[in-house]
Amino acid sequence: MNRRTFIGTAALGAGAIVRPHDLVAAGLDDVRARPEGRDYGLQRGGGNLPPTIQALQPMTSGIVPITEEERRARIAKAQRLMEEQRIDAIFMEGGTSSFYYVGMRWGQSERTFGVVIPAKGKIAYVCPGFEEDRARELIKPAFGDEVRTWQEDESPYQVIGNIVKDRGIQFRKIGIEERVRFFIADGIRRDTGLEVVDATPITAGCRMIKTKAEIALMQRANDVTIAAYKAALATMREGMTQDELEGNITAAFARLGFRGAISAQFGKWTALPHGSATPQKLREGDVVMIDDGVTCEGYQSDITRTVVFGKPTQRQKDVWEIEKRAQAAAFEAIKIGAPCEAVDAAARKVIVDAGFGPGYKVPGLPHRTGHGMGLDGHEWTNFVKGNKTPIAVGMCFSDEPMLAIPGEFGIRLEDDVYIAEDGARWFTKPSPAIDKPFAD
Repeated sequence: MNRRTFIGTAALGAGAIVRPHDLVAAGLDDVRARPEGRDYGLQRGGGNLPPTIQALQPMTSGIVPITEEERRARIAKAQRLMEEQRIDAIFMEGGTSSFYYVGMRWGQSERTFGVVIPAKGKIAYVCPGFEEDRARELIKPAFGDEVRTWQEDESPYQVIGNIVKDRGIQFRKIGIEERVRFFIADGIRRDTGLEVVDATPITAGCRMIKTKAEIALMQRANDVTIAAYKAALATMREGMTQDELEGNITAAFARLGFRGAISAQFGKWTALPHGSATPQKLREGDVVMIDDGVTCEGYQSDITRTVVFGKPTQRQKDVWEIEKRAQAAAFEAIKIGAPCEAVDAAARKVIVDAGFGPGYKVPGLPHRTGHGMGLDGHEWTNFVKGNKTPIAVGMCFSDEPMLAIPGEFGIRLEDDVYIAEDGARWFTKPSPAIDKPFAD
């Protein structure tokens, strides 16, 4: 099914405060670690921190984790969607979707571990035999405690098939979550006699529509990111490396009580949407771009601020203002029921009308205008040409058009948006001006 249009038949039819469930058996999967962002971990030490970072206080009070009741409701919704899609069960490994439904993660290896959610009946886990005790330490019985094991000379795929058969087969179809590795999906196809189909209408059909509890966690992640950015941008100095600025931002995250990742770019390297690994030192007049965020109970923020170190030139001011207008035009186009592609079109028109582009051509806007977000920093669905998915209450997106001028500089302003009953709302207020990156 087309990634951009499945929602019409599925969903609409129906911090990292360090806790054991954030870290165990996951390789820190809930921590942002995109290739362009550096995850420095949780470093609480305050020894030689700049004063603006040293002054930060934790923002961890009042956070309400997702409840067992809400996760049970997610499983029930998935089962309803399975019936609508004529699928007997879905299978996922121990990644983000597993955390979404059953509150646990399991790191990937060559041995199959995962969760089967049937259209009818109780969920079950599939686990290597020698890992059963460890698995039971992590499994939350509120969502089901059946663990079926396989030994080293046995097929885990047959175990998966037997769970589905024991729950009752109607359609002879099993949905595979989009991040399940090929060898597992192929083994299920080969060993079970079930037709393997895409589970995205189920998993994204649930995950794309956020509850108030999820939005509250994302709000906290956004608030923390802004606080850290404010403190860290005040530490900029002549000759600073991008690694040093990234380290200061991550130290700010830690002082606030959260994990995060960050990319910092200077000068001409800001024209690369996800930055450069080239060593950089800050000079008077450089454009500075910082991008990424933190997690709160696994939920992500993704914010970009672009400023100038020193006095901006008229050229920098003019391009920054075009970008600001593009971001504002995108926000104004976010209307309940409108197709997601309309948002990209609105932002791109501003940039093309200013003489850049067209399309993805640079100088211009080289990427989509925004992406869905939640437990993954990038998830369903996107503000991109061709995406007819109607915007719906509960969706969350980044709003981040960019104006990239290779060899010169780039400007990206990025804030996150959620769709309330009365329309789009910002998680954070956009930058007012090139020399004022944060609203009062």
